[in-house]
Order: sequence, then structure tokens, then C-alpha cells
Amino acid sequence: MRKFKTEYFTNVKFLKELVVQTRKSSKIKKYLLLATRLLLLTFLIIAFAQPFFKAKDSKNATNELYIVLDNSFSMQAKGQKGELLKRAVQDLLEHTPENANFSLITCSDNFWNTDIKSIQKELQNLKYSASPFQLDNLLSKIKAHKSAFNKDIVVITDGVGLQPNQVKNIKDDENLYFIIPEAEKTDNIAIDSVFINQTMDNFYEISVKLDAYGDDFKDIPIALYNKKKLAAKTLVNFESKTKTINFTIPKEDFHGYVAIVDNSLEYDNNYYFSISKPEKSNVISIGESEKSGFLSRIYTSDEFNYINYSLQSLDYNLLDKQDAIVLNELKDIPQALQTTLKSFVEKGGNVVLIPNEESSTTNLNGFLSNFGGVQFKALSNKEKMVTKINFSHPLFSSVFEKKVDNFQYPNTKNSFEISNSAPMVLGYSDQTSFLSAIQNSISSIYVFAAPINKINSNFQNSPIIVPTFYNMGQNAQKAGINALIIGDNKPFIAQTSLNKDEIVNIKNGTESFIPVQQILNDKVKLTFNDNPKEAGNFEIFNSSKSIENLSFNYNRTESNLANANPDAVSDYKEISNVDAIFDTLQANRSDNQLWKWFVILALLFITLEVLIQKFVK
Repeated sequence: MRKFKTEYFTNVKFLKELVVQTRKSSKIKKYLLLATRLLLLTFLIIAFAQPFFKAKDSKNATNELYIVLDNSFSMQAKGQKGELLKRAVQDLLEHTPENANFSLITCSDNFWNTDIKSIQKELQNLKYSASPFQLDNLLSKIKAHKSAFNKDIVVITDGVGLQPNQVKNIKDDENLYFIIPEAEKTDNIAIDSVFINQTMDNFYEISVKLDAYGDDFKDIPIALYNKKKLAAKTLVNFESKTKTINFTIPKEDFHGYVAIVDNSLEYDNNYYFSISKPEKSNVISIGESEKSGFLSRIYTSDEFNYINYSLQSLDYNLLDKQDAIVLNELKDIPQALQTTLKSFVEKGGNVVLIPNEESSTTNLNGFLSNFGGVQFKALSNKEKMVTKINFSHPLFSSVFEKKVDNFQYPNTKNSFEISNSAPMVLGYSDQTSFLSAIQNSISSIYVFAAPINKINSNFQNSPIIVPTFYNMGQNAQKAGINALIIGDNKPFIAQTSLNKDEIVNIKNGTESFIPVQQILNDKVKLTFNDNPKEAGNFEIFNSSKSIENLSFNYNRTESNLANANPDAVSDYKEISNVDAIFDTLQANRSDNQLWKWFVILALLFITLEVLIQKFVK
């Protein structure tokens, strides 16, 4: 049988090849579409499941944020972008998220559970604080603010006065971060204090002590103002780190300040002070008249109202009107007198105790137990030399221009051994105390270890007896400079009588406040707490009547910018700025949400399917 061979025409052959190729292309397209749709479905399912990777610090995601902002005076220093405090405030305003809830604590103000918009005006008007930056105190405030959540604490400070022990009580669940701006220059000149160096017949010589911190100083002007009127002016050059400038002023009321001009901190460039026209101090001595003659030669009538009483003739009603009372070798101090003297000291009076050889140590110690610090032991018959002077004690701080060690040493034949925790004013050669001072904020009790009559001692012939008793008899408020430190809380005794419903207030042209007050017969004990807010010259008023001038100054603890100590917190994380703080907390505590990526992949495969449908034949 004959076989036939099939022969294709040329165009038919091409059609067959095209059909075979089309079948293969269609098969690939179906597989591609199947794959894209399967992947699309898979990614959609995973996206709806919302997978995520847990953040490394997710346990602190609910932490409360506390920002501690240092607004002490050292933050007046200038950094690269201006004053450190103003730059820190601007940083907070610009980079704190509007929806961020936090608490802000400064040296002077607290803003609890707030946000940046709510306190914008307060931050822009934030003033420097008279209170120095004490991180431990501010952290205690945060600790006392009870919360169920852990805490993130961000501290913004230049580090002046910062100490490692200030953060020792931080708990493990409290995260501490530091932003430490740096001052470009640490040179600064401060007026440290003003005191009366010398009292003359018609003039005071006042001394102004200045401290220079740093190395590069030029001559600076210093001016003295009385009631805002220029009284004197000169230039100061600093060949040493400490400089004292003297001014002579009339011996009358002074109510003004000393001012310098430098290119660093401003807060310590003014020192306000008041001097009252001298009044006679009232002094009583109680004891035998023949032993009190030396006191009448010291307490002369031009400066003192002095009188001596025997114990039997003493009028107790006079005691409250005195500035100082000398117990001159009384054999026994009656209980009634002890009680009166305790009240007298509490009202600002000074007491000088000179023991008698026949005094009972039990009686002396019973009296001194009201004040603490000194207790008498047995009488010793050993002769001793008085060779030690405490030149830094207020009794002698303005007496000696320089330390001396060749003065005529007085001696005592009999003296009491004493146990003494009070400051020694004069001492024996065996390092025991001859004269001790028990001091409180408004008065002093001076205790001699031995009788100083001429039989037992030649102390009355020593030149040092004059400044010793003279200064013990002075009322510092009557004869000295009235200049208090804001925040020291040192009481002040105002000489005025108040009725039951009357109060004392203190004011100047810009500020007024009512101090805490305690009526003490014809005096009022004033306590100021953290008032006033700004340093300056003030007047004390009883109703509308001006009683006395008084001045307040800022504490100088912030003046030395070299005290910046960022190394004290080197164990904690330091951040460059506020923006970085929020970025760090967000990055460490936000879970890595993966569902977004799967949605993106799903969209990608939808697009890919469209492209396959369009371009793959």
C-alpha cells in the first residue's frame, strides 16, 4: 500500500508554530497570575493579622515624663546661642510635641501634668530663681508626686554645683537623662559682701569684698549709690582673686547698693545694704560694783546706755529693753533670772557670763543648758596663758587688719575646765577655751572659763579686752549693716510695738510681702522664708509708718562657673537637646509594626497583576 506524505504549505506551517507558541505563553501567564493572586491574598491575610516586633524598651512605654529645668543664676551664662536658660526654654518650645503630656519642675515653679501649649507663656516669662539649683531637692519633689507609672526624668542644667550624691536615691524604675549646655566663658566677678571696716567719729569706712573667678580680667568700674544717687565711683584692678575696696561715707542713715559692670553673670553685680543712723546700745551688768569698773570704761556714754546693778537691786522689768546683759561673777544665778534671760536671748539679746570662783557648776550648767554648747567642770588652780585668737569670729572680723601673734598674753590663775562644742573665741595655750560663743540666728551667749577680776587675771590690762566687750555689747542691727540673704531664713528683730490685730509688711517700689511675725513685747521677730523674690532695698512698715530700712541680696553660690561638674552624672545618659530626647524615647519604646509593609506588598502585587494582564499575551 502506498503511503502519502503530508506536505504543509508555508503559511500553514507558520500558523501551527504560532498556535504552539500561544499555548505556551498562555500557560505562563496563568501561572504568573496565580502566583501574584496567591501572594496578594497571603499578604492581605498577614496584614490584617497585624504582626509586629516588640520594642526593646516597651516595658517603659507608659512612663510619665518629668522635665527638671535649672533656672538658677548660673544659667545666665552665655553659650553659643545666647543665655543658657533662654536657649533651653526655646528648645523646649520648638521641639516638645504638642500632644506630649509631662510635668515641668524648676527651682522656683512647678507645672504638673501639663503640655507645652498650656505653659508657653509661663516659660517665655520664666525668671531666674534666687534659690540655687539643688537637684536632690527637685528629685524629692518628683518622688513625692505619687504615680502608678514609672518615670522618665530629663534634667536640663549647666552642672554648676552638681554632685554625685544628689542622684544616689534614684530608683531602678526611674530613667534619668541629662541635657548639659555649656557656657563659652567661665570668667566672672562677684560682689561677695559689704561690711563696716572702721567706725570714726563722723564717718563709716565700709569695705566691699569682690571675688574674681577665672583668669582674664580688666579694670572694672565700681560705684556706690545711696537712695539711687551716686555717692562714689572708682576702678578696680584684679592682681589677686580677691579684692577689697574701701569707701568712706557719713555716719548717718544709708539705704543703697554697690554696683559693678562685667561681661558675665549679672545677678551678683549689685549688693544692697542698709545702715541705720547709730543708736546707743543698752547694756546692763549684774554684779558687785567694785568688780564692774572696767565695764564703765568700755561702755562709754557716747555710744552706750550702761548701768550696773547688784543682784539684790535688779529691776527685772528693765532686762527686756537691753541689748546685752553681763553676768559679772555672780555666785548664783537665781531660777527667775535664768528664765528671764532665756526669753531675753530668744528676743535677740546678748548675754555675757563671767563665772565666780565660788560658783556652783550645777547652777552654771543649769543656766547654760537652756542654750547648749558649753558645760562647766571642776575649778582648776593652774595658771594659764591666753594665747589664741579666733580672727575669723564676728567679734574680731573687723578688729585686726592682719593676724598678730605678739600681743601681750593675759593669764588666769584659776579657771574652770569646760566641755565645749561651741566656737572658741579666745583660747589658752593648752588648746582649751577661755572665751566661747554660743550663737543663734539673732543673738549670742558668751561664756568665760575664768573670773577676770584683777586678783585672778590681768585680762583687764590687755588691749584685747576693749574690742571683745565692745562688740559683745553692740546690737548688730543698731550698729552694723542690715543685709540679709534671700532664702537663708535668718530672723530679723524690728523695734516696734504691735497691737493684737496689727501686722508688719515689707515693700519697695516693685514688690510687697508680709513676713512671718512673732510679737516680742515692744519688738517683732520677722522671718522671711523665700521672700522677697528679687534683691533690693526695702522698708519695714507698721501700717503706713516706716519703721526701719532693710536690704536683701541673692546668695552667691552660683557665681563660680568653674564649679560646673557634668562628670558627676557621667553614669547617666547625656542627650544633646530636647528633640533628641523625644526621638530617643520614641525609637526605643515604639513596637516595629510590620502590617504596613504587608499592605504595601499587597498593593505591589495588585499592580503587578494589572501589568501581567496588560502586557503578557
